[in-house]
Amino acid sequence: MTTQTDTALEVSDIQAAALMPRPNPYAGTYVAVRIDDRHTGRELLRRLIPLLDPVASFDPQRPVSLGVGFSFSGLEAIGVPPDSLSSFPSEFRQGMAARAAYLGDVGENAPEHWEAPLGSKDLHLVVAALARDTALMEALVMLAQDAIRDLPGVSPIWQLDVHVPPDGREQFGFKDSISEPAVEGTGILGSNPHEAPLKAGEFVLGYEDENGDLPPIPQPEILGRNGTFVAFRKLHQRVAAFRTYLRQNAADDDEQWLAAKFVGRWPSGAPLALAPDKDDPELGADPERNNAFMYGDDPRGLKCPVGAHARRMNARDAAITGEVRLHRMIRRGANYGPSLPPGVLEDDGADRGLMFAFVGAHLGRQFEFVQRQWVNDGKFIGAPAERDPLVGVHDGGQFTIPKRPIRRRLQGLPDFVVNRGGEYCFMPGLRALQWLADPAA
Repeated sequence: MTTQTDTALEVSDIQAAALMPRPNPYAGTYVAVRIDDRHTGRELLRRLIPLLDPVASFDPQRPVSLGVGFSFSGLEAIGVPPDSLSSFPSEFRQGMAARAAYLGDVGENAPEHWEAPLGSKDLHLVVAALARDTALMEALVMLAQDAIRDLPGVSPIWQLDVHVPPDGREQFGFKDSISEPAVEGTGILGSNPHEAPLKAGEFVLGYEDENGDLPPIPQPEILGRNGTFVAFRKLHQRVAAFRTYLRQNAADDDEQWLAAKFVGRWPSGAPLALAPDKDDPELGADPERNNAFMYGDDPRGLKCPVGAHARRMNARDAAITGEVRLHRMIRRGANYGPSLPPGVLEDDGADRGLMFAFVGAHLGRQFEFVQRQWVNDGKFIGAPAERDPLVGVHDGGQFTIPKRPIRRRLQGLPDFVVNRGGEYCFMPGLRALQWLADPAA
């Protein structure tokens, strides 16, 4: 059990890819690797470590970024001792597939329908490579591939190319990745000036968290300290179904208005809390204003519905059951697949969606709590029968839009987003990676 209580964030030891902002726009790829021989797995780490930047040397103008994370099976495969493995939290040890029913990954979201090898014990190491453009990304991927080449005990088993377009919009057509928390000790300002920075222990292991605690970390300390957890999910988006539902249910309201009520923002990124009646592209494009708001002056949700996607994911100062700051997380999203052309209402059969990644130190009370309670339940907002209208599992659910003189209640919501698979990964600090690469040193 750790005894160190230093509060200064050891930014020279934390992978920059865990905490620091991503370039925008960018191209990238996720590569999953199986390790069949621990010795060649360790050699792979020795080759990858020089390609990784710590937070301390992060340069926002640097055009490339590389991050590395292990699944629990991956830590087993590379030879982490059993007593160290048992010191990891139970959620991580079990893995995302084993916790599917708890998370609400049922029906067509269930692991038996996931894209292989996601959710399997074969997925050991995930390498995320990001760059400002496709050419740079390809060069970075070549470096990662060179690290794997001529290692017979290491096999790439899955790859997904991702991108964020210049307008920053995800596949449904809305500007994404606007709201991010400030983390004490990183020097990065959050996107909402009304939100105080969160304790580093919410996002990095080995530091005080928002409860004022110094939670236990995986042992030995060199392995756990300055690491964090990542939950990644490949989320298929049914864009044609979303557009069709809007067309069929807009009634006297504009389709874009109805879509904004689902999301909590207009397509430009302008929040309903600041632009409740119509889109404001100038506001949406201004990073100093497009997230500078709270919900306390809108308790009934007349501007932004209390059940809207963005408000569920971060209720800010709204009156809800629970403490918002205990469930904040760093969220990363990138598109995959081709965009459906504007106005098309028929599904073309292409696989498109969002590669979502959560970063935080507490899988249980961050990612899992939000997924279980805020996405797939409505008790915390006083609407137990309603789920997140955009990403929730519905099977014909409903969504209420407060409105004067009479509220609108939409029925028969289909599932607009389907989970195609994912995993929990541990993203070690740089010293931990060196220890994993040569535990006898």
